[in-house]
Order: sequence, then structure tokens, then C-alpha cells
Amino acid sequence: MKAFVLNEPGPAENLKLQEIDTPKPQKGEVLVRVRAISINPVDTKTREGKAFYNKLNETPPVIVGWDISGEVAAVGEGVEYFKEGDEVFGMVNFPGHGKAYAEYVVAPETHLAHKPENISHHEAAAATLAALTAWQALVDQAGIQPGQRVLIHAAAGGVGHFAVQIAKFFKANVIGTASPENHEFLRAMGADEQLDYHKYRVEDVVMDADIVLDSLGEENTRRSLATLKEGGKIISILGGATEAVQAEAKKRNIEAKSYLVHSSGEDMAKLAEMLKEGNLRAHVSHVFDFEDMPKAHQQVETRKTNGKVVVTVG
Repeated sequence: MKAFVLNEPGPAENLKLQEIDTPKPQKGEVLVRVRAISINPVDTKTREGKAFYNKLNETPPVIVGWDISGEVAAVGEGVEYFKEGDEVFGMVNFPGHGKAYAEYVVAPETHLAHKPENISHHEAAAATLAALTAWQALVDQAGIQPGQRVLIHAAAGGVGHFAVQIAKFFKANVIGTASPENHEFLRAMGADEQLDYHKYRVEDVVMDADIVLDSLGEENTRRSLATLKEGGKIISILGGATEAVQAEAKKRNIEAKSYLVHSSGEDMAKLAEMLKEGNLRAHVSHVFDFEDMPKAHQQVETRKTNGKVVVTVG
């Protein structure tokens, strides 16, 4: 099979398409014929030698990526929920070695869900790591409730546009930060208020949020404490809730935590139901051919993508 191998970290051109052996599913595993791959900022950082590169390099060859949609090609012993030919999607083996940039991927069946028939493989692949991050942060970590005010930073991005929709699904009032040219997009996603972060400091405009979802880092997490009411919660998906920020939050009776998404077929099934019922949709703004994987990375690195970047396989 063909796969993009990272022989050494560096620029996007370091992703090299090579012929390698097709993996075989072991007990409890599924072999997926990949049809689409979603690209995330963590992919590009790992490729550069940051994020999870060292961890992946412990079991070479390094094959980046975690988000897939495709068909089951074979199943290992003991697999209960999937059979050959089933369409599946998921974020696999995260934060381990997902090896998703390949024509075939092996994954535990517990990391996958059945793909809804009414969405494409592109949309399914897009609704994996980013959608899972939004779900786990808002639902599991923040315990979102109807009527709460939820502030979502970078709301037009990959995680952000899913977070807006999930928050609205739970009947929250949503404030999303974005550039003015993305405000119409946020309205289409369901955001009640759109905040131009170029024009306003968010802490000068929002002062009564129940939940903040931050994807920008420590400085933004710290500034966002002022947007929360007493007893509020801020979840940083970029490690922004440092010890110093947590100490400052505690003084204000605010809960601040950093959170890293994890693979979960159970959560994927919940997202699949939302996608099936039309309560969640993946906005795919750029699609690249498999051979153009480096270009897909370069698009993600612009940090100006609405929604998701997806790569077609086969």
C-alpha cells in the first residue's frame, strides 16, 4: 500500500509517498480501506518535530495522522461491532501512532463508529478529531447545560465550528470570536453573537460567560478569565490552563483546565447520530488529492481555514 512516511521532521515537503506493507488487524482490531483523511494543526506540528513526533518516532516508520473515513476491509479476532464492507469513521489511536496517512489503517474497533449513510466520506473524516475535541471539552469537561452563555474562541475554525453547533444542540447561547469576513459563516453555524477580535478585546465585551472554550493558548486563556462569571469554567485545548492560570482562576472561583482529546468510538457514535439527524455538519472548505498531502498541510498552516481540510484517498 501507499503511505506518507516522515523520515525526518521539517517542512511539508518532508512527507514522502512510499510503498509499505499493508498492516494486518490483530485481536479486537479493524483494517480500514481509507477513503478520506482529515488534516489538523496537530498533524502539521507533529510533522515539524513538535507535538507527538518523539512519541511516534519510538515506533518507526513515522506515519502522521489520526482522522479517517472508509470501509472495513478485514476484521481481527473478537471484533463484534463491524464486518467487512461496513462504512466507518473515527479518530484512531490518538494520542498514539494513528498512521492515518495511508491507503489502509488498522484501528481498535472501540475507536470507530458506523458512518451515517447521508454524509460523504469527506464530511465523516472531517467530523473526527475536531468534533470529538469540541464534544469532550463542552460535554464531558464543562458539563454544558441549556441556557448557559458559551464563549468559543476561533469559532470559524475546525474545532470552533463544531463547538458552536454542539453548544446550540444543548440549547446554549453562543458567542463566537472570528474575523468579520467569517461572521456570516458563524451565523450559519448557529452562533448567537459574533465578536470581531480585531476590533474588540473579548474581556471588554463579554463578562458573564458560563463556559469558555479556548484554542489559542496561555495568554488567551488568562485574558478570558475576565469573561467568566463566578463559578464558570474555561477549557483550554492548547495547554493554556497552566498552573499560574489555574491559580488566578481559583482566586476568582473559576475552574480552569487543559484538556487533550482521546479516541472514543462511543463518543463517535454520538456524533454520528447528530450528523445523521442534521444537528451537526462538517464544513469542508478544501479538498486535496492524496498525492497532494504536502499542499493540504500548507493550507492548514495558513491558519485561515474555515472548517476543515480533507484529503481524498483512492
